[in-house]
Amino acid sequence: MARDRTQGEDYVAPLKRLFAGLIVACLLGIFLLWRIDSPRVEQFRASLVDRFVPSFEWAMAPVTGTINLFRDFQSYQRVVEQNKELRRELQQMKAWKEAALQLEQENARLLDLNNVRLDPRLTYITGVVLADSGSPFRQSVLLNIGGRDGVVDGWAAMDGIGLVGRISGTGETTSRVILLTDASSRIPATIQPSGQNALIVGDNTLSPQIDFVEHSDQVRPGDRVISSGDGGVFPAGLLIGRVASDPGGRLRVRLAADYERLEFLRVLRDHGKEAVGETGDLIVPEGDLQSDLLLEDRNG
Repeated sequence: MARDRTQGEDYVAPLKRLFAGLIVACLLGIFLLWRIDSPRVEQFRASLVDRFVPSFEWAMAPVTGTINLFRDFQSYQRVVEQNKELRRELQQMKAWKEAALQLEQENARLLDLNNVRLDPRLTYITGVVLADSGSPFRQSVLLNIGGRDGVVDGWAAMDGIGLVGRISGTGETTSRVILLTDASSRIPATIQPSGQNALIVGDNTLSPQIDFVEHSDQVRPGDRVISSGDGGVFPAGLLIGRVASDPGGRLRVRLAADYERLEFLRVLRDHGKEAVGETGDLIVPEGDLQSDLLLEDRNG
């Protein structure tokens, strides 16, 4: 058995070398065949291609499928990259859309400011709300206008519709506005159409109280509330809001100003009424004046 195995191995090794030599010779022959530049050889190559290539379609099918799969994979990679790029562009478009909406809202509020009709004698300056320092104990906002812009304590501040508050404290470039909702706010007002005078008292809520109404039975929810101008606190005729009542039956005012979106405020320049600085002559009735003249003539 050992001798038969050895003889088999002796035959296999030479056959392997012979087979490898034949393969190398065939490959060299094919190489030379495809490299020779001759019309006859070219015709022979064409004949071989026509004879053998169509019959090898079944062998080329896996190769063709692999190539197509590789191309599809490359196409998928390009689709993924394009999808990522589109997502980035969509995110940028959302950012631009948000910026456009903000600009549109700011433009609408500025247009609202321009539509407010005021006393022609009143001039104004528009400021931007920098910060909101609202708290349970104090309601105020900070504007980007101050002493260099001529802002004075006590001037009224309005948004696009109604009265917001008054200037209370000015710096060189900023000023603070105490809102009508602040607990220290007291605004003389007139309720229309009844003409009742009242006092709008802030209590740190969005609906200040209406106090000191002489005839409260003449006041109805929905009545218009404007500044009365009494005491020189505010110019007369500025819209404050509408009368409302709470569950307890107490009169309150539903403010016309949008306190949730205070971005621009209009500060009204109110230089007050002309003050009397000196005494004048006494004005007496006409009859008394003639009597004094007769007495002077008799004494004269």
